Amino acid sequence: METLSNAVQLVLNLGAKAILPIIIFFLGIFFRMKAKNALIAGLTVGLGFLGLGLIVDLLTSTLQPAVDYYQELGTGYTIIDIGWAAVGAASWMAPFAALAIPVGLLLNLLLIRFKIVKTMNIDIWNYMHFLIPGFLTYVLFNSVIAGFLVTILMSVIALFAGDRLAPLWQEYFKLEETTCTTVNLIAWTFPVAWLVNRIIDFIPVVNKIDLSMEKIHKRIGIFGDPMVIGLIVGVLLGVLTKQDVSEIISMGIGVAGVMLLMPKMVGVMMGGLAPVGKAANKFMKKRMGDNENLSIGMDVALGMGDPTVITTTVITIPLVILAALVLPNVQFFPVGMLTSVCYFAVVCTLASKGNLFRSILSTLIFCIISMYTCAYVAPGATEMLRAAGFEISGLGTDVSVGAPIWGVMIYWISTLF
Repeated sequence: METLSNAVQLVLNLGAKAILPIIIFFLGIFFRMKAKNALIAGLTVGLGFLGLGLIVDLLTSTLQPAVDYYQELGTGYTIIDIGWAAVGAASWMAPFAALAIPVGLLLNLLLIRFKIVKTMNIDIWNYMHFLIPGFLTYVLFNSVIAGFLVTILMSVIALFAGDRLAPLWQEYFKLEETTCTTVNLIAWTFPVAWLVNRIIDFIPVVNKIDLSMEKIHKRIGIFGDPMVIGLIVGVLLGVLTKQDVSEIISMGIGVAGVMLLMPKMVGVMMGGLAPVGKAANKFMKKRMGDNENLSIGMDVALGMGDPTVITTTVITIPLVILAALVLPNVQFFPVGMLTSVCYFAVVCTLASKGNLFRSILSTLIFCIISMYTCAYVAPGATEMLRAAGFEISGLGTDVSVGAPIWGVMIYWISTLF
C-alpha cells in the first residue's frame, strides 16, 4: 500500500500539466489511435492546460490589488479561509488515497462497458474533489471503510452528473464530445444556479432582463467587444479601489488580455481532445452499437474561454468581497473563495444560458450561501487539516469542504454522534 501511495503521489506532484499528456496519450493508445497522433494529442492538451493555468494566474494577479484593498477594510473575521490548493493537497493524505484512482477508473470502465454511463472521466487531477469528503468522513468517524466508500461514491456521482450535463455543456460551450466531471460544481453549484434561474423566472420585470455578450456587442459596437469590456471593467475596478494610475492601466490591460487569451487556450486544448474524442466514440460504437456516444470528462476550466464566464468572474469578485463586508455573521474573509469564483462562473453561466445578469446573480448568491456553510463546517474542516499535518491556529475552512451539500451533511451527521 505504501509503495502504491508513493507512486501515486510522485505522479500527482508532476501537476496537471504533466499528468494530462500522459493520460491523453495512453487513452489514445487504448482507443486505437496511432502512437504519433496520441502523443501529439497529449502534448497539445497538456500545453493548452499549461496556458490556461498561466492565464488564470494572470487574472488572479491582475485583480490582487483590488482584493488587497477590500481585505484591509475587513475586520472581526474569526475563521481562516485556507483556499482549495491547501485543502486539495491535504486530501491526498487520506490512507485510502492511493486506491481511489485505480478503483475509480476501473469502476468507470465497468459502468461504460455495461452501458450505465457514457462519461469517461480523465480528470485525474480533480480526484481531490472525491477525496475531500472521503477524508472528512474518515477523520470525523474514524473509519477508513466509510471514507473510502464516500470517495468512490463521489466518483460515480461525477459520472452520472457528467452524463446529464453533457448535452447542455456541448451545446453552449461548443465543446463536442466532452463534458465536465468536477463534481463539486456540476452536482452542486450547477443545481443551485439552476434553481436561482427558475426563481428569477417567476419575478416580474427581473425575468425580462436579458443581457448577453452578443447583444451587448450588437448594441454598443466596439464597446461590446470582450477585450474592450475587459479593459473597461479592469480600469473601473482599479478606480473604485483607489489604485494609482499605473496600476489602473495595468489592471485594465490584464483583464483585457485574459478576455483575449482564455478562449485561445481552450481552443488549443480542444485541438488535442477532439481526435481522442472521435477515436473513443469510434471505438465504443464498434463494440457497443451506433447509439453510443462517449463523452470525455474534463476539468471545469475547459469552459473558461467563454466571454460571459470571464466577465461574470471579474464583476462578481468585488461583489463577493462587498457581501463579506456588509452581510451579518460572516465569520471569514473569502480570500481563498475569490480564486474559485472563475470556476463557479462557468457552471452558473451554463445554467443561465449565457445571460450575463443571471450569471452574475447566481454566482454571487452561490458564494454568499457558501460563506455561511463554510463557516458551519469549519470545526470539521480544521480537524481534517490537522489530521493531514497542517498546523492551524484557530479555525480554518474552504469552499471545497463547506460549499457542497455533502460536506455540510457529513459534518452535521458527525455532530449528532
